[in-house]
Amino acid sequence: MEGSPVTGGSPVTRGSPVTRGSPVTEAGPETEGGPVNAGRPAQASAGRPRFPLLTVQGWFALASALIVVLVVAGAVVITVLLAHGRQVSTELTGSVLPAQAQAYRLQGALVDEETGVRGYVITSQASFLQPYTSGRAVETAAAARLHALISRQPVLAADLGKIQRAAASWRSNYAVPLINLARQGPLGSKDAGLLDQSKTAFDHLRALFATQNAHLAAQAARDDARLNDFRSVQDWVYVTILVIFLLAAGAVSLVLHNAVVRPLDRLGARARRVAAGDFGTVIEPAGPADLRAVAADVEAMRSELAAALGDARAAREVALRQAADLDAYAAELSRSNSELEQFAYVASHDLQEPLRKVASFCQLLEKRYGDQLDDRGHQYIEFAVDGAKRLQVLINDLLTFSRVGRTGDVRVRVPLGKPLATAIAAVGTAIEESGAAIDPPGQLPEVMGDPTLLAMLWQNLIANAIKFRAPDRPPVVRITAAEAPAGKWQFCVIDNGIGIAPEFAEKVFVIFQRLHGRESYPGTGIGLALCKRIVEHHGGEITIDTGYAGGTRICFTLPRIEPDQPGHADEKSSLSAEGIPA
Repeated sequence: MEGSPVTGGSPVTRGSPVTRGSPVTEAGPETEGGPVNAGRPAQASAGRPRFPLLTVQGWFALASALIVVLVVAGAVVITVLLAHGRQVSTELTGSVLPAQAQAYRLQGALVDEETGVRGYVITSQASFLQPYTSGRAVETAAAARLHALISRQPVLAADLGKIQRAAASWRSNYAVPLINLARQGPLGSKDAGLLDQSKTAFDHLRALFATQNAHLAAQAARDDARLNDFRSVQDWVYVTILVIFLLAAGAVSLVLHNAVVRPLDRLGARARRVAAGDFGTVIEPAGPADLRAVAADVEAMRSELAAALGDARAAREVALRQAADLDAYAAELSRSNSELEQFAYVASHDLQEPLRKVASFCQLLEKRYGDQLDDRGHQYIEFAVDGAKRLQVLINDLLTFSRVGRTGDVRVRVPLGKPLATAIAAVGTAIEESGAAIDPPGQLPEVMGDPTLLAMLWQNLIANAIKFRAPDRPPVVRITAAEAPAGKWQFCVIDNGIGIAPEFAEKVFVIFQRLHGRESYPGTGIGLALCKRIVEHHGGEITIDTGYAGGTRICFTLPRIEPDQPGHADEKSSLSAEGIPA
C-alpha cells in the first residue's frame, strides 16, 4: 500500500557503506548520507490482485466489450420498440382509420342509393337514378376495401356483414320493386305504403351504421390508447437505457480508474520520488499484469541504483581516506625530498673536503718521502689520489643528476642554437684534441625549457660522440632537426664512432651502467642517464636508433611551442659549463 514504511535495517549514514542486498528504512527524501534501500525486492502489501492476468490493454478491451454489449443490447431494445411502435401505429393509421373512412364511404353510398330510389319513385324522372347507380359502384368498392381492412377483427367484420345483408335485403325487398313500379307509372295509394316500408327498413340500416361507427370509434380509441401507452413505455425505456449507459460509463470509468489509473499514478508518483533522490521509496507492483511487470522492473532498477549509490558512497569514503592518505604521503614525500636534497648538498660539501685532504696529503707524502718509496709505494699513492679524484667527480655527477627538475622549473623560450653553442664551447678542448668536426644545422627552432639543462643535454651528447670515437678516423658529429608527430620536434645527434649494440639500447640510459671499462673510456656512467632525465623533464623522449649503421644515432623529442603559448623571453638563465658531467 502506498506510503507504508518498509523496514529492514538501520539507515545508512556517511561512513557506513551500503552493500547490495542490505535492507534499509524508507524515511522520506534522501539526503547526504541518508537512508538508501539497496537491493530489497518490492513486496505488494495489497495482496494478490483480483485479476492477475489482465493487462492495461486487457482492461480497456474488457471495458470496450462491455460498452459494445450495452450498445448492442440497447440497439436491440430500441429496434424492438420501434418495430412494435410501427405495428401499433400501422394498425391505427393503416387499418382502423382507413376502415372508418371506407365505412363512411359505404354508408354514404347506401344513403345515396336510398335517396336516388325515393327521388325517382316520387318524380318518375330517370336522372334521379344516377345517385343509385353510382352509389352501387361505390358501395361495392368500399365494401371490398373495408372487408380487407377489418377481416382480422371479428366485431367489425360482423358489423360489415350485417350491413351488407341488410342492404341486400333492402334492395331486393324495396329498392328494386319500387324502381320497377316507378317505371310503369305513378305509384298508387297501395304502392305508396311500400315506399314507407322502404324508409323503415333503411332506418334499420341506419341503426347498423351507428353500431358500426361506434365499434370503429371504440377500436380507434383503443388503438390510440395503445399507441399513447406504447409511447409512454418507449420514453421510459429510452430514459432507462440512457441511465444504464450513464451508470455503465461511470462504472467502467471507476473500474478503469481503480484498476489502471490509480496504480499508474501511484507508480508515477513513486518513480518521481525516486527521481527526486528518495531512493528508499519502494515501488510496489500493483494493477494490471503489464503494469505490475513495469513496476517490478522499475523497482529492480531502483534497487540497483540504490545499491550502486551505496557502493559509490562507500567508494567515496574510501577515496576520501585515500586522498587524505595521499596528501599526507605527498607532504611526507616532499619533506623527505627536501631533507634528501639538503643531505645531498651537505654530503657533497662534507665529502669534498676529506677527499681533497686525502688527495693533497697523498701528494705531499709522495713529494716529501718520494725518495724513500719504491715503485709499489708510488703506485699505491697514485691509486689513492686517483680514487679520491674519481670519487669527487662521482659526487659532483650525482649532485648534478639529483638537481635536475628540483632546483626550480625554469621555462622560457629558448632558441636551441644558443645552448648548443654553449655546449660546443664547453667541449672545445676535447674537440681540438680529437680533431672532431661538429656539423650543426643552419637554424634550430625555439622550445620552452631551461637553458642550463638544455646546454647540459647538448654537451653530454656531443662529449659522448667524441669520447666513443673510432680509433681509425677522426670523429664527425652531425646534428639534425625536423618536425615530429604529436606537436613535437625531433633532434638527432649522429656520429661515426664505435656505435652501440642493439641489445644495449635501453641499458645505456640506466645510471652507472657502463659498456666499457674505465681503462678504455673514463667516466662515471651518468651522462646518458642525465640526458634521459633532462629530456623527460621537458616532456620528450630519447632513444637510440638501433637500425643506424656506421656509428651511433641518438634522437630525442621536445614539444613545439603553440602559437598562443605564453613565453618569458625576459627571463635569463646563466649557461655555465661547470659541473656538467660527461
